[in-house]
Order: sequence, then C-alpha cells, then structure tokens
Amino acid sequence: MPELTVASDYCVNLDTGLIEPARLSLSPNRDKRPANVSPDMIVLHGISLPPGRYGGSEIEALFLNELDWDAHPYFGEIRGTEVSAHLLLRRDGELVQFVPFSERAWHAGKSWFRDRAHCNDFSIGIELEGDDDVPYDDRQYQVLPRVLHALMAVYPDITARQMAGHCDVSPGRKSDPGPAFDWLRLYDALGESFENNISCT
Repeated sequence: MPELTVASDYCVNLDTGLIEPARLSLSPNRDKRPANVSPDMIVLHGISLPPGRYGGSEIEALFLNELDWDAHPYFGEIRGTEVSAHLLLRRDGELVQFVPFSERAWHAGKSWFRDRAHCNDFSIGIELEGDDDVPYDDRQYQVLPRVLHALMAVYPDITARQMAGHCDVSPGRKSDPGPAFDWLRLYDALGESFENNISCT
C-alpha cells in the first residue's frame, strides 16, 4: 500500500511523488534527479504573468510550453523559456502540481544553498502567484504551511531551516518572492500545522 502522510487535508504519496488534493497538470519541463538524491529543501518563488496580473491561464501555459509569446509585449522578453515548478499556489488557494517530487523541476536555475550548487537537484520548487511588492493573499498563507508540513512529513531532511526564497539561492539575479512575502507569518502558521498532524491511510 502506498505510504501517505497528511498535514490537515494534504497527503503526499511517495510512490507517485504527488500531493493530494492538487490538480495535476504535468509539465514536459522536468527530468531525473541525480542518483540517490531526494529533496531536502524548499525554494519559494513568486510569479505573475503578465507581471502584476493574476488569475489567468498564462502561468500554467508557460509551464506547459503552451504560452502564446505574442499575446503580450512582456512575453517577448521570455520567448522560448522552458521552466517549471513542482507546485503552483494560486491566489485563491488552488494548488496545481506540474512535476512529481521524485523528479527535478526547472525552477531555480543558477543557484546555491549553503555551498551546494544546482538547487534544482535537491529542492522542491513552489511558485506563489504574486508579485514582489504586492501582499500575498491570505488564502495562500492558509494553504502553504499545510502543504509544507505534508512534504516535511515524508521528506524528513526538509525543515523550516531548509526553506529559502529564490532571491536567497540566486542573489542578484532573482528577487522573488520579494519583500511582500511574510516569512514570519509562514513560520507561525507552520508551527500551528504541526499541532494538527494526523495519519492518512
């Protein structure tokens, strides 16, 4: 029987590398992790497409290589980009999975974390729909700690100290999730989620 662990209402299946309940939309932008490497950190990102616009289909289209590059002037600046993340957390709280956790998503690019390069090799990338300077939505702060705790339950090397922003692992190159992201609020909520840990069968 697949091993499942839940934090509140989120379950991670180690056999499939998927989290429930998330809508699955598999990205082609993924590959194998290095041999004998399991995820041991989280990288949080912020994304909106076009910048500052929320709720559309463009982020998902980007991760699926289906974005209409001519639909907006900004898209011309990123034309041909092939990227992905394991998860996207929309502003309304919807969770979308693009890459199984057992595989490598293309989210961090050139990056370092505590003297280790190539964070994609050993991290889980979570995109938050948002902008560096616009407060993230309350619903994202409600869902994110439950998702993180579900991941921490099945990947024990991931702890609160093993979480970083894209800005931290790619300083000078990336700024997200930006000053608008409230890390203290996340840590407080993450602590509360530990109190609600139960088993899922």
